[in-house]
Amino acid sequence: MTERLIVVGGDAAGMAAASQARRRRGVDDLEIVAFERGHFTSYSACGIPYWISGLVQERDALIARDPATFRDDFAIDVRLRTEVTGIDLDRREVTARRLDDGGEVREPFDTLVYATGSVPNLPDWADDDVDGIFGIQTLDDAAALRAWLDADPTPTRAVVVGGGYIGVEMAEALIQRGLAVTLVERGEQPMATVDEDMAGLVAEAMRGLGVEIRTGVTVSGVEQRDGRVSAVVTSAGPVPADVVVLGLGVRPNTALAAAAGLPLGESGGVRVDRRMRVAGVPGVWAAGDCVETLHRVTGMSVHIPLGTHANKQGRVAGINIGGGYATFPGVIGTAVTKVCDLEVGRTGLRERDATAAGFEFVSVIAESTNRAGYYPGAQAMTVKLIAERPTGRLLGAQIVGRSEAAKRIDALAVALWNEMTVDEMTALDLGYAPPYAPVWDPVLIAARKAVDALDR
Repeated sequence: MTERLIVVGGDAAGMAAASQARRRRGVDDLEIVAFERGHFTSYSACGIPYWISGLVQERDALIARDPATFRDDFAIDVRLRTEVTGIDLDRREVTARRLDDGGEVREPFDTLVYATGSVPNLPDWADDDVDGIFGIQTLDDAAALRAWLDADPTPTRAVVVGGGYIGVEMAEALIQRGLAVTLVERGEQPMATVDEDMAGLVAEAMRGLGVEIRTGVTVSGVEQRDGRVSAVVTSAGPVPADVVVLGLGVRPNTALAAAAGLPLGESGGVRVDRRMRVAGVPGVWAAGDCVETLHRVTGMSVHIPLGTHANKQGRVAGINIGGGYATFPGVIGTAVTKVCDLEVGRTGLRERDATAAGFEFVSVIAESTNRAGYYPGAQAMTVKLIAERPTGRLLGAQIVGRSEAAKRIDALAVALWNEMTVDEMTALDLGYAPPYAPVWDPVLIAARKAVDALDR
């Protein structure tokens, strides 16, 4: 008999799982149906700010594979604009609603992949009936914001609420569209994914770009005029706005999972094993931003929503569903972003993470340049390392600089992944030529400085 696989969620994790399962099992052996409540499949959410800014001209450039490709090349029945509203584990069926006509369908499954992603954290006031307030989570969200920015009257003043990755990148995108932008952040600095001393460099670059930053400020609501947002109400007074973008982070999209009785972890994500099987629920798998996973440094379960993890986890689930064997070994939280020409990279633990996990540690900051100091175009780079005391094991790293800064975090991520000490790192055989690095690469300089701190 043909086995039936239902995939809930048609983006990175869900479609990676479906594609891998199909590669290993033929159409006569496995029927695959994928439900997606939006208009698109397999797109780059990380590319949204660059489409908003105009740097990427076409929306469809962000789409890796469209539904027609999945249907024609992979024999996957993709059903767009169809939202799964219930999962019955006893009857082995899902209930779904067609969003365009309200019709309801029930579909049986033998195997289920839960890949619903994450949902943005929205304040209560965002539910007010006021036009011009946007959370940016999906390509549909981005299309709505683009339409608002292109409409008449054209917005001229934007407020971004929240200074995480999305907030910072959207602030830059809106500046590039010619809007006056204010970023409101309740913390002491934007970019809380790095330590405050490094985040201060990001804030400086954003101000240089023309973004007004208000930190230590909370938002309590909005003001409106004729149903359109006119200002954001903050603890420091109102901030005029024709458009508001919310960048308050995300949480696992697990309401459907909880209602079905799937186990959730402390982070709120679905609990899975290394093969991406849902703990204690035969035939059900989960992957992507809706799950929690192992942090390889702390050994704790965490929720770190990144497209890199989602694609890998979906691939692992699909291989296993297809009859192969694969595992997902965990994460260390490596990420990069840019603000104008400033590049930011991080991996592993911040100081507050290391403290919370109970580590004794030293942290050092090393100033260097991306190239030999005498070579044209050499620019400053700041590297921060956090190392365990007394072992010297690398626990975390952060980099802020201009050209060639962000991707240096990859060398540090590999060192951290393999539990290297900073002493071992000082001997790394990294590439050198004046156009690309000083004779002592910034990574090596920081490692030497960490060794000295440990010796003290």
